Amino acid sequence: MTLLFDDPIGRAVYDYHFNSINKPIIVHSDDFDDDTIDTAYLFRTYKQMPAIEKKAMALCRGTVLDVGACAGAHSVYLQEKGFDVTALETSSLCCEVLKSRNIRKVVQQDIFKFSNQTFDTILLLMNGTGIAGTLNGLHVLLYHLKTLLNPGGQILIDSSDLIYLYEEEDGSAVIDLNAENYYGELVFQTEYENWTSLPFPWLYVDLNNLENAVGKSQLKLNKVIKGQHFDYLTQITT
Repeated sequence: MTLLFDDPIGRAVYDYHFNSINKPIIVHSDDFDDDTIDTAYLFRTYKQMPAIEKKAMALCRGTVLDVGACAGAHSVYLQEKGFDVTALETSSLCCEVLKSRNIRKVVQQDIFKFSNQTFDTILLLMNGTGIAGTLNGLHVLLYHLKTLLNPGGQILIDSSDLIYLYEEEDGSAVIDLNAENYYGELVFQTEYENWTSLPFPWLYVDLNNLENAVGKSQLKLNKVIKGQHFDYLTQITT
């Protein structure tokens, strides 16, 4: 089978919504075994969301920018609750689905190029720090998000600390301090049917490094809600 470079997640989302095809998205990484994403999960309802996402929904206020809206699980819920939601998504196929799901404001744009609008809440879920790519990129992301906040606004962003992958039986963790990259800096490729993405960097970050990046961006880490398995949600304010 010949793999073609394209937008596999967008194609999976489009096929599920418009053609009722539910086939998995395969996630490749040199660091781990292949994983899969159930495309149907990208359309989850509020009841199907993990506790951290439900907490993020509860913390939303005012105008909301849903970054990386994908199939619109969060945008749909918030709009139904009466929020003024802008769904930001780079995939043209996902944008077609978002519009079909009656999201009133859909913008096809990269978050780093998106500007000239401000919001009360900026939402980045499903490991929202991943968009930063690297630790250095995290500061760039937070600094840019700050420019998109209204006075008194907030950023709701989640991640996971991958340190648990390196834990020994006694609870200690063995990390190669001479490694070229931070242990949470990964490179992924996604695949759906005969379509594959180009490799892309994706960042999982521990709380200490996130807090350092927040401080360097002259923001405040206001609240941390921990999940069940090294995952967490943070509320960041000006």
